[in-house]
Amino acid sequence: MTPAAEIALVVLDVDGVLTDGRLWYGADGEDHKAFNVRDGHGIKQLIAAGVGVAVISGRRSPAVTARMRELGVSDVAQGVGDKARALAELLKRNAIEARRVACLVDDTPDLGLMAAVGLPAAVADAHPAVLAAAQHVTRAPGGRGAVREFCDWLLESRGTHP
Repeated sequence: MTPAAEIALVVLDVDGVLTDGRLWYGADGEDHKAFNVRDGHGIKQLIAAGVGVAVISGRRSPAVTARMRELGVSDVAQGVGDKARALAELLKRNAIEARRVACLVDDTPDLGLMAAVGLPAAVADAHPAVLAAAQHVTRAPGGRGAVREFCDWLLESRGTHP
């Protein structure tokens, strides 16, 4: 396990992590996603402290594109089938060692990603297999402040949390 203070990049899943996992559909398809504003502030604090933030999601959503742009997250991969491969490409582009990466995830499609990073973490309401693979589990569920809690924990470990 990589100590939290050595993490250089945090990779986040979207549905079930940045959101509560519910999908809202209208007649024209997916219509809305609800993001927790405190999670967004945590992301901004990480970036300000020099920790990179990226998103790797299995689904595509214009709402994710807009929210990540607003937060200053430029590494956003959506519609990804193989998250571990997407991570490898991200690390190569940014010259970051996998051991210096943390991920925060919630479901079994994320297990390959968890195995590829130095600090795999899960939200409180994650699938049991994901909870078992996690080295850190938040108290908060996905979409309900789990990302902010994780960001605060990382910043506290670096001694940079206000």
